[in-house]
Amino acid sequence: MRMAAADDYLGRQYVSSMQRTIDGDVLVQHLTEDERTLDQELLAKHGRTARTLVKIGSLRLTLMAISAGGDMPAHSTDGPVSIHLLEGTIVFSALGKDYPLVAGDVLVFAPGVEHAARSDAGGRFLLTVVHQPSAGSPVERE
Repeated sequence: MRMAAADDYLGRQYVSSMQRTIDGDVLVQHLTEDERTLDQELLAKHGRTARTLVKIGSLRLTLMAISAGGDMPAHSTDGPVSIHLLEGTIVFSALGKDYPLVAGDVLVFAPGVEHAARSDAGGRFLLTVVHQPSAGSPVERE
């Protein structure tokens, strides 16, 4: 395990305070245990929080939470996005339409689709993004 730099949902870098492995040849994630690693102070203060679980090449798996009454501002990414709602209810908005999700639902956005989220009751979801490699960035793990 090692101290890991990770991206938040807007792509900003931060250093995790947790000792954990987010890349490797084989990774097993136990989402019920990973949920306990979400920062409850950030969730209460900002209405959302996230923890990067996997960061291998262009693949990112991030556990995210939105508090009751919380939201996530509109944004987009250069790669496809999948959202698997694990708990609660969250409404995602994209292309002028709302997509209400409940636990077990999966929503997919094509690259570049601007989307936002809000939740009256709160919820947790697994975000998967496959980023397009930028010029000069290695595609494979070193």
